[in-house]
Amino acid sequence: MDFKFSEAELKIQDIARKFAENEVEPYAEEIDKKSIFPEDTFNKMVSCGFTGIGTPVEYGGSGGDDIAKIIVVSEIAKKCAATAAILSIHTIFSDVIKTFGNKEQKEFYLPQVSNGGKKGAFALTEPNAGSDAAAVKTTAISDGDDYIINGAKCFITGGAHADYMVVFASTDLTKGVKGLSAIVVPKGTEGFSIGKTEDKMGIRGSETSELIFDNCRVPKSNLVGKEGQGFKIAMVALDSARIGVAAQAFGIAEGALDHAVKYMKERVQFGKPLTALQGLNWYIADMKTRIECAKWMTYRAACLKRDGEKFTMDAAIAKYNAANTAMFVTNLALQIHGGYGYMKEYPLERMFRDAKITEIYEGTSEIHKLVISRETLK
Repeated sequence: MDFKFSEAELKIQDIARKFAENEVEPYAEEIDKKSIFPEDTFNKMVSCGFTGIGTPVEYGGSGGDDIAKIIVVSEIAKKCAATAAILSIHTIFSDVIKTFGNKEQKEFYLPQVSNGGKKGAFALTEPNAGSDAAAVKTTAISDGDDYIINGAKCFITGGAHADYMVVFASTDLTKGVKGLSAIVVPKGTEGFSIGKTEDKMGIRGSETSELIFDNCRVPKSNLVGKEGQGFKIAMVALDSARIGVAAQAFGIAEGALDHAVKYMKERVQFGKPLTALQGLNWYIADMKTRIECAKWMTYRAACLKRDGEKFTMDAAIAKYNAANTAMFVTNLALQIHGGYGYMKEYPLERMFRDAKITEIYEGTSEIHKLVISRETLK
């Protein structure tokens, strides 16, 4: 494995870094305080081609692969985890259509959500089907050329703003998990409404909503893949999404480390800058070491995916480790800042709150331990 970025990847990194500094960081505090979806920033990400990374040019995308996607997501996460989450989770929809959609679906949806300004979402979680994805109770009953969807989803990132979402529903409850199917539901479909929008601890600029389906009628042409293939589609999508969350997590950690280093160079105590204190220097060493490990585990998983190899365990390792790293690093960075770190006027307080979600969504750390142990014991 080559640990060097290509010239093209270095160029993407430079563009993403400047974008994060100029277009993301200035609004990070505001969208967190007010829980505002950064619509203007999203549109600028569209203009930059970030929303189309990983989608082939022939389908209106920007080309590139998961390496490029990680680069962009992590650079944005350094400045605003909420904006990075919006981009990362938006691309799950594209991944599902790109991997499992038919030719007509790819030609219709991918140009719109890649560089056409439309937003995508992934609707799997329900009140009683979180870590246990097989417990989905939403139904999609056949009615001629349509499905009639009834049920509810919760904790859906981007649900209130999405133009299209992949909804997982049972087309045959008697088959259990083998009856689960994936169906695209467009915004504005009769019988589909947005319920409660959650008031969250972190990534507050990335809204999380309840979705309600009350005799929601959609054409069977919106079925992605085949009936009964939904659980497989969901698991493959989650493997990919976990790489994105790992990128968010180590990006948050890198941003926190940058703040800690800057503060230690500027802050004077006992007549010396904090960099003269050996104990705090050891904090920096621990933080940097964990970040580098998390970063390259994430890139390894992305390389395996890119090359068409099995990456389920590597994605789980990357996400589990990067999430732990984000919590570890933001905690120490806040500690280095002392009382100032605890205050909302400093970004560490926000970054500490943002880091926690990386241990929870797209599979909790406990679920990732199960995946890792299961794959190891095979």
